[in-house]
This record gives sequence, structure tokens and C-alpha cells, in this order.
Amino acid sequence: MPVSIQQVREHPTTLAYLNAANENLRQIGYTEHGVRHATRVSKAAHRVLTGLGYPEREGELAAIAGMLHDIGNLINRQLHGQTGAMLAKELLGELGMELSEILVIICAIGNHEEEYGHATSAVAAALILADKADVHLSRVHEPDPAKHDIHDRVNLAVTRSTLEVLADERRIVLNMTIDASIATVMDYFAIFLSRMVMCRSAAARLQCKFGLVINGTELE
Repeated sequence: MPVSIQQVREHPTTLAYLNAANENLRQIGYTEHGVRHATRVSKAAHRVLTGLGYPEREGELAAIAGMLHDIGNLINRQLHGQTGAMLAKELLGELGMELSEILVIICAIGNHEEEYGHATSAVAAALILADKADVHLSRVHEPDPAKHDIHDRVNLAVTRSTLEVLADERRIVLNMTIDASIATVMDYFAIFLSRMVMCRSAAARLQCKFGLVINGTELE
């Protein structure tokens, strides 16, 4: 039997890795990168591929990549895609996953960051889109507003963030609601412009166009 997303999600090592990664980033002032983020990205990556008509198994591989994509943060934020890929290879090998599937997943994990990543496969493209779409107030760790940086403010300002797959139109749309009293649209682009460019490339890999809608206005 193929290794399932449920097996990966419920594996004690997965949970330990995600909790350690999240705590490591919390200590240095980053937003949430734990079980919540991993689960959301996992589900969104699966939805992107299956929504576009890709085989269910390919969607499940994207879900597994989404679940494991940030575990490298338990070692260090720098190059966490590469270290996470190696940790995932070990974990998936222990579960008995076929090597051909492991290679797809670890390549996607190693390519999910905008500093060095590329949408080298459909699974990698889905992971990029799902990961970059998770901007939301629930990701902010720091309770003291006086200590918030621009990443905290932007995430706090986003009250709704959904990744919509419009298969008939061959479009993937990130639809967000931003509270302008907390952060402006320009604040969003100040830190996320490179990620949106990466999303455009990822959507193109899936033969789709990427759209961004903020407070009901589509931006091109």
C-alpha cells in the first residue's frame, strides 16, 4: 500500500519535528510554522492539484510535501528547504515509501523558498502556491503589539486568506481581506512581492494564471 498523508501526518516524528521547528522560529521572532501551518498548506496543495484534474495520488504527494515542507526549521531557518528535504527523505524511507515518490516530495520541499526555489514539478508548484497563500492573523506568536515587526503586522491585518482553484478558467486566485487600520496593501507587497512573483511562476507550471484579490479588488 502506498504511504498515505494520514500516516505521515500522525507519525510521532512528524509532530515532533513540526513542534521543534515552530518553537525554534518562535524564539527568534518568526510567525507560526508548526502543525497549523503544515496542515493548512498540506490541504491546499492537495486541493490545487486535484482541483485541476491531476491524479489523486499526485495530489496526495503534494499533501505530504506540504505537511513536511518546513521541518528543516528545527535545525536552522537558513536553507531549511534543503535540510527539511533530507529529514523528509529519512522519515518517508522509514515508512516504506517508494523511492520514486520520495524524490518528487524532497525536490518539492527543497524548492519551496523564493530565495532559491523553482516549480520543477506539479507537486512543487502546488506546494509553493499553498505555502505562500498562508498569510493570516492566527500565525502571529508575539502577543505584545509593541514588539511586532512588519511581518507580524501584515499577518495580523489579514482576516481572511483563501486559495481558489478556478479550473475552467485555468486560474489560481489568492483572495484576501486586509484590515487597513493594522497594515496597508503596500506593507503586504513590501514583504511578499517576491513570493507573489514565485506564485505566478508556479501557476504557469500548472498551465494557469495567478491572480491576487485584496479587499475585493483584483491586482495585476
